[in-house]
Amino acid sequence: MNRVVCCSITAAGAEIARKLPYEHTHGGLVASVRQLWDQVDGLVLIGATGIAVRAIAPHLSGKAVDPAVVCVDDAGRFAIALCGGHAGANQLARELGGVLGAVPVVTTATDGSGLPALDTLPGLRADGDLAGVTRSWLDGMPPALAFDNDLDAWPIPPELRALPHDGPNRVVVSDRLADERPLRGEVRLRPRSLVLGVGASTGADPDSLWELVRSGLLAQRLEIRSVGVVATIDRKLNEPAVRELAERLAVELRGFDAATLAAVAVPNPSEAARRAVGTPSVSEAAALLAAGPRSNLIAQKTVSSSADSTLAIARRRAPEGHLAVVGLGPGHPSKRTPEASAAVRHSDVVIGYAAYVELADDLIEPRQQIVRSPIGSEEQRCRDALKLASEGHRVALVCSGDPGVYAMASLVCELSGEYGQPPLTIVPGVTAALSAAAVLGSPLGHDHAAISLSDLLTPWHVITRRLEAAAAGDFVVSLYNPRSARRTVQLGEALRILASSRPASTPAAVLTEIGRVGESVIRTTLGELDPSTVGMLSLVVIGSSETRWIGERMVTPRGYPSSTS
Repeated sequence: MNRVVCCSITAAGAEIARKLPYEHTHGGLVASVRQLWDQVDGLVLIGATGIAVRAIAPHLSGKAVDPAVVCVDDAGRFAIALCGGHAGANQLARELGGVLGAVPVVTTATDGSGLPALDTLPGLRADGDLAGVTRSWLDGMPPALAFDNDLDAWPIPPELRALPHDGPNRVVVSDRLADERPLRGEVRLRPRSLVLGVGASTGADPDSLWELVRSGLLAQRLEIRSVGVVATIDRKLNEPAVRELAERLAVELRGFDAATLAAVAVPNPSEAARRAVGTPSVSEAAALLAAGPRSNLIAQKTVSSSADSTLAIARRRAPEGHLAVVGLGPGHPSKRTPEASAAVRHSDVVIGYAAYVELADDLIEPRQQIVRSPIGSEEQRCRDALKLASEGHRVALVCSGDPGVYAMASLVCELSGEYGQPPLTIVPGVTAALSAAAVLGSPLGHDHAAISLSDLLTPWHVITRRLEAAAAGDFVVSLYNPRSARRTVQLGEALRILASSRPASTPAAVLTEIGRVGESVIRTTLGELDPSTVGMLSLVVIGSSETRWIGERMVTPRGYPSSTS
């Protein structure tokens, strides 16, 4: 959701609102709702449900247009999805539960039964008899599943894939216009399967191109909501008519260079186009390239009435998958970035070490496939994620902290070529050293180093050499993976190496389960640090010769000039 506003009416409610990453208004709830209703995607109303219901009642007009509304009690014990469940209220209630430690209360029938909500499936838009088909399914009469136009490879939730081939109702995956208004007992799921290849002269008329697209889709009886990509030659990505088309359809705009386009065999090459832009085809070649392997043209090149733009239409059998390697931060939802939350929330599949999947529990919905794997299976976890992405799924591979710091990002990048280089995004998170630094004060205010003491993947003599270099350089050092049940001597050796170049009084700290339930902090010195207080879920911070304790804050001065000097 783009804009969420939290409204409170009591001092206790205002205190809860301050813990949330949203805009905040304080005062009359009725007046706030009246003012904000048409301007927001979501409302968090802190107070009694009775007051919240009376505040929103005059404005309710329909689930397709109303904002998501969640009510939180003044004690922060419950987050109740009041309306707009499938518009985001259910997910918002879960997220609030994660941040506040509240119980999310979701009463939507499909969520309670574990059935997928047909109008919120990722990558699919729904129309037809949604209420009737869903009601029958809840009553124990599942619909039949059907596919149109070679779309049987399109990824859909396992609950749908397991539907029978016959039944009282139908769910049809189709990008075609219905011959008539959808029949009672039928839902059509619209995949983003259509690719528009367009060519445009400089200064082409946007309205003429739009009419060409509209009439071209209608001639083929194709659903405009199934358009997923507009593709063209790279030099036309900023052509107003092309850019406006993609914006009007709210789809991706993709460009290809002339040499790549020229290598595609097309039914209607043009020598004039080759002379003008270096390729005999723009619209047909761009459509086929963007649609991917095994795609086909369903409409060959046509020309606009103004003769300044062209259109070709291709169908892709499955969407282009995507893998997001997501850093969840230290654990608490409030320390998670919005980009990380969105990556998990919008994925089809969430995969990760079981304990890390639990850190994202408030983001996960019943529709998503969850793949939990044990510790030690890192390579297989990455391979599973890449394979799913290469098959057209949107995958979130979750890691604690930052995925590029002692986590999965590097291994995914190494292996991705074996799976055809599926689109990949690395979503950063707050790594343990930064979380620890924020708790301690400012120990990383000057140069610092992070070193893992795990010798499972790195020989101990290499780790020792790095410790010696950090000691000689007088770096503040964050020790990751400092100690485990099987690795009990490495931490003591590391402390000995660091003590060779800094005094025993150097500030040190042991931080365990930072940002999670059970968080603990031991503030000590290098000479007094007891390795037995350290576990695998701990991070050890050792200061430099300049680091000092100021009260309970560990501070490494940066050396800024004093304003009084």
